[in-house]
Amino acid sequence: MTPRLKWTDHADLAIVRQCAVSRDEYLDHMTFRRNDRPLFTEIFGPLIGLKEEWERQGATPGELDFSAFRYRCAERGLLPITTGRLGGHKPYVIEETDEHILSRDAYGRTMRLCKGSATLPLPLDHPVRTMADWRGIKSWYEFSEARFGDGWERIARDHVAAGRVVAVSIPGGFDEPRQLMGEEALCLAFYDQPELVHDILGTIGETALRVLDRVSSTVQVDLLLVDEDMAGKSGPLSGPQLVRQYVAPYYRRIWDMLADRGARLFDQDSDGNTRAVIPAFLDAGVNCMHPMEPAAGMDIVALRERYGTRLAFYGGIDKHVLRRGKDEILVELEYKIPPVVASGGCVLALDHRIPNGTPLDHYRFYIEKAWEIMEREASLL
Repeated sequence: MTPRLKWTDHADLAIVRQCAVSRDEYLDHMTFRRNDRPLFTEIFGPLIGLKEEWERQGATPGELDFSAFRYRCAERGLLPITTGRLGGHKPYVIEETDEHILSRDAYGRTMRLCKGSATLPLPLDHPVRTMADWRGIKSWYEFSEARFGDGWERIARDHVAAGRVVAVSIPGGFDEPRQLMGEEALCLAFYDQPELVHDILGTIGETALRVLDRVSSTVQVDLLLVDEDMAGKSGPLSGPQLVRQYVAPYYRRIWDMLADRGARLFDQDSDGNTRAVIPAFLDAGVNCMHPMEPAAGMDIVALRERYGTRLAFYGGIDKHVLRRGKDEILVELEYKIPPVVASGGCVLALDHRIPNGTPLDHYRFYIEKAWEIMEREASLL
């Protein structure tokens, strides 16, 4: 019988890190202006089920919430503002069984969550197929004063005073239309309904620009975040020509304004193999990417050799190696750590959530050896 899970959702899997790196050091390190000491973190934490495994293996409370592990990273300060969808349908559960939860989400999509193996549900349908569908929900993406949360200016100034990296986000230029249309329909719409895709991105872009114009006029914004998740193991779902045609104008409109006002990092999150579209995204303003999955061909050593100081990144250490022997862990660390410590512009980390079947002893070994190698290489700087 499968043991009952104690930690079942994203909030349960949240991790605790001591973020002691200053804002200035972080920004200088990630823009190749300074390389004093390596940066190292855990980006996402464990997959569902791993904490139960570790508890059975004798993990301490500090190991279960990750506060016992040594990292070196900066603290981000996010603002209570909304640049993407604001509004939608009231979510509700349609059906719940021992195996799954079927629900309706705020987009109006039917969602299926498989219990015990996932914390994110998958959509079974989507709200937008035509321009008429989009016009029916377009108001969710239009500008209003409700996009500024209570006390946002005070919170922004508190972040600056505390030395946090002030971060804002925009919806993905691929990801948000994908949420509305689904992957297949969006990829067809690039060719069959270009006016629809342009109108979606034009509306989102205008709203994000107006929101972030006010924010960046009030406080120094350091970091722009965008979540795309637009690639699989074999490559991206959209090629460089489509990125330049649709996504780049949306990105540049917002990034050029923020960069002119002192923002220094434009960080894109996408799993999978994005190598074919990296040049197009660099031209669109992106200068940092994560999580750089080795299993999908994202080799941070090779990418650093190719792009140099044009591209910072974080992640890049193969999470799957931790389930194998300690010798393989050491080989991975000795290959990845020395060249990126020498060049800077990287926060070393596992490339995504720690997979089930990772022995606690292997994770402890990984942390210990990573620090040994980082400190050895840092002494040579």
